[in-house]
Amino acid sequence: TFRFETLEQRFREMAFLNRGLTIEFKDERTDNGARWMTFYFEGGVRSFVREHGSGPDVVLVHGVAASSFTYRKVIGPLADQGLRATAFDFPGLGLADRPQRFDYSWSGLAEWLGQAIDALEIDRCHLVVHDIGGPIGCEWAIRNPDRVLSLTALNTMLNPATFRRPWTMQPFAVRGLGELWLHATPRPLFAALFRAQGLADRRAMSTAEIYAYDALLTRLDRGRAFLRIMRSFELTEEKQRFLWQGLADRPWPARIVWGERDPALGIDLLRVAQRVLGVDDPVLLPAKHFLQEDQAPALAYVIADQVAPLG
Repeated sequence: TFRFETLEQRFREMAFLNRGLTIEFKDERTDNGARWMTFYFEGGVRSFVREHGSGPDVVLVHGVAASSFTYRKVIGPLADQGLRATAFDFPGLGLADRPQRFDYSWSGLAEWLGQAIDALEIDRCHLVVHDIGGPIGCEWAIRNPDRVLSLTALNTMLNPATFRRPWTMQPFAVRGLGELWLHATPRPLFAALFRAQGLADRRAMSTAEIYAYDALLTRLDRGRAFLRIMRSFELTEEKQRFLWQGLADRPWPARIVWGERDPALGIDLLRVAQRVLGVDDPVLLPAKHFLQEDQAPALAYVIADQVAPLG
């Protein structure tokens, strides 16, 4: 009998070797319900999808320095709540391609996000966004209001014009310095910084899991695409006006779930998100930046609670 992980790797390799091929993998051998994964190519950029469950669609959008790996502990509990949870890797991150000729701006990634949702044949969805997945996902939602059922915003930035990168991310925006910061940081220091910025409960992740973030960041191109993303932030008044006006006019409900101990995107950015989304009662979790790691069951419960009455 083949292990799920072995089959997953084989199908991923098949997808990588056969452009234009979509592989849907369903494993019904567990007692906890079927496990789903989809491997596909979209827009000339190969990507990787984590998918589990059946029911209303929930699309989970990651940020940096992350990938769909960030949601691995959330997808199962959402499926247990009767939802179809889907997360995929943005180009340049995780197991996705890292093409040189690609628009890694927030707008470019938002366009690709729409292509991915179309390729997965998701008609309407509940959108969950985190980190730079906030402005990216919200741009797609504003341009496709009839396809969004609800928005759940996790520690993110909705104030492009005044946003300042946290100190751990600032070097990546500077040519030369970013390469040095990325390549010269020993893995133990990367793990220490990850715990300091990302985890309130340091027992929530093993060192090997933290190292996986590093490996998924630098695979294939030593992080060049990631650096292009970090240097393509659209921190402009124009982008802010677009987001604020579009979100003010949205026809769908929004909820905010925030890791209240986040030293990177803190309470000041929570207040911005509240004003922009008109949310008076955010859900605060005892977590830092990666609340998907710190508080996966609680986060899944809050997302499902938002989704349930809306269908």
